[in-house]
Amino acid sequence: MSLETNPVLVNHTRGGIVESFHRGVVCVVNHEGNIVASAGDVQQVCYPRSALKLFQHIPLITSGAFDHFGFSLKELALMCGSHNGENIHVETARGILTKIGMGEDSLGCGAQQPTHKKDFVALIKANQEPGAIHNNCSGKHSGFLAWCKFHNTSTEDYLSAEHPLHKEIKRITALFHEMDESELATGLDGCSAPIFAMPVVNQAIAYKNLLFPEKFGDDNLTRACALIREAVITYPEMVAGTKRYCTDLMRVAKGKVIGKTGADGVYSMAIPHKGLGICIKIDDGRMGPQYNVAQQVLEMLDILSGEEKMELKSYLINENKNFAGNLTGQTKTTDTLHTLTLGL
Repeated sequence: MSLETNPVLVNHTRGGIVESFHRGVVCVVNHEGNIVASAGDVQQVCYPRSALKLFQHIPLITSGAFDHFGFSLKELALMCGSHNGENIHVETARGILTKIGMGEDSLGCGAQQPTHKKDFVALIKANQEPGAIHNNCSGKHSGFLAWCKFHNTSTEDYLSAEHPLHKEIKRITALFHEMDESELATGLDGCSAPIFAMPVVNQAIAYKNLLFPEKFGDDNLTRACALIREAVITYPEMVAGTKRYCTDLMRVAKGKVIGKTGADGVYSMAIPHKGLGICIKIDDGRMGPQYNVAQQVLEMLDILSGEEKMELKSYLINENKNFAGNLTGQTKTTDTLHTLTLGL
């Protein structure tokens, strides 16, 4: 199936007319890795982008670096997150760097202004400029540098795809996505770190494997996945932040869902008590529709209670308003998704 024939998953309406629409792919796999629900071309290859972060820090734990530096679960959650650049995120990232004896100038992710206007304004009032520490990936990069320091390897070229760190990350990525390393295309992520591409179905399988790493027969891997799951569930505010779906979802679901966004329309989830892995890809790369789809899929799978659904209802259907505050339309999932067959 080509991109042009992926089904329309989300419509944006104005005055009852569909003004824009978003095609995409949804794939749900069970604990055995079998597809139990899908829409669109699940073999479509794309980059998971930041949805890969939970796997990029498995080597930090399995190598012993996590224990060596005495990192906390809160810090691990930030390493796995795409944060807003709020004070809590910036200070936690600085704490990671302090533990490894490195400064903010070591971060290669580039400067980025905080997500929310109030945080950006606070910087201006303090006569400061956004820096790499405010970048949504500063936690990830701090974790990368920690791995390098522990192994006494170069930090100057830590973003090279040929660096030992990223060779190990590629090995882990291939393992969890159940692919050969040679099948992984390599690109450059928004934060300048190497990123690997794979089919949507394999991204769903990887999130399922995050729940069942015992299959690999490595106690270190099993412990690493357990720590990562515990970190993001316990500290969802570090994974994204205020008014962000990842944070709100995991805060409300209280361990029933692990969810992580990726740029260009990717959203991946693991459902511990059902043993499911899920990946969503919105073809046009818009970041809002992936949350509409994710929330709809969770409701169809009956993951959330009625109260939890109510707390997250704004992500299911967006009420669109103009500058005067008048309702202009809605953004919501289509009937195609509503009739998705769930072979559970």
